[in-house]
Amino acid sequence: MKCVILAGGSGSRFWPKSRNHRPKQLLNIIGDKSMLQITIDRLKSIKFVQEIFIITRSDLHNLIINEISGISEKNIIVEPSGKNTAPAIGMMASLFALEDQSQIMGIFPADHLIMDQQEFEFAVSNAYKTAKAGENLVTIGIKPHYPSTAYGYIQYDEVSDKKSMNAFPVKTFAEKPHEKLAKRFLSSGDFLWNGGMFFWQVSTFMKSMNRSMPKLMSVLLKIAPRLKNREDITKLWNKIEAESIDYGLLEKAENIYVVTANFKWNDIGSWRSLYDILNSDKKGNIIRGDSVVMEGSGNLINSEKKFTAVIGLDNVVVINTEDATLIVDKNKVEKVKDLVEYLKESNKTDLI
Repeated sequence: MKCVILAGGSGSRFWPKSRNHRPKQLLNIIGDKSMLQITIDRLKSIKFVQEIFIITRSDLHNLIINEISGISEKNIIVEPSGKNTAPAIGMMASLFALEDQSQIMGIFPADHLIMDQQEFEFAVSNAYKTAKAGENLVTIGIKPHYPSTAYGYIQYDEVSDKKSMNAFPVKTFAEKPHEKLAKRFLSSGDFLWNGGMFFWQVSTFMKSMNRSMPKLMSVLLKIAPRLKNREDITKLWNKIEAESIDYGLLEKAENIYVVTANFKWNDIGSWRSLYDILNSDKKGNIIRGDSVVMEGSGNLINSEKKFTAVIGLDNVVVINTEDATLIVDKNKVEKVKDLVEYLKESNKTDLI
């Protein structure tokens, strides 16, 4: 299997730690390795993984080369500009198709936390087998532990001819729900968290894309040989419209299966997500760096170079960096993305 790691995101919901010049996937959020390096190491331990590719932005290319180990420089692919996931994945499939259309490709986010390697490998193996068994588009769905409003969901049909591989036909993809709907998803028993991992034979994917996104594929087929020869692709790339793989392909496809998985998973998509996975003290406070909380509970404080004191507050996130401080209600951390948009509109580019 050839693996593609999508590593071009900005991680804006992780501001002020995540910045354009060093986004979330290149931060050491858990332990002493970056999230991207952890993802690479996780994939390299799987026996049937033949090669790993990273697709990223041009401004991160040299940083990744200098900081990431275990990946050949030629396998770090630059997209000239961000166009969402469909063009990035389609470009890599078109490149692989020049060599062998029967091979399986797997797509993985760069910055998710997976805490059970054995269960992860079992799920990936089942997805690989399902993709190899026919013209199937395959994703992995994680069994939800609570009614999360931060994740997308996948509803599946419990009747399946591929139960032996824990693979079930997908009924529908659902966007991030409100709390009542998330509870309904959980109680129904046939909804899974969408982990953003995909598997298919290159030929199956190409056929599906030609049906669903023919205009995009016509451009990508011209890009692939230029990419192989390391020629400039910017002019062709600029003709492409941004589109997600979920909306552009998967939500329209009929030949899609989801493999149910039991590993512990967190996309660490926000400061709340980080709070949920770290160990807290007896009052529910998590303190990283030189800080103290007095008469408060349920707080996340990250302040490595400044002493920070929080008194009489509950359920807040306080993040201190050298040039910015974020203070936000723990239940409103999704709004950090809006703050980053405000910084862009206000031309405060040095803070982004």
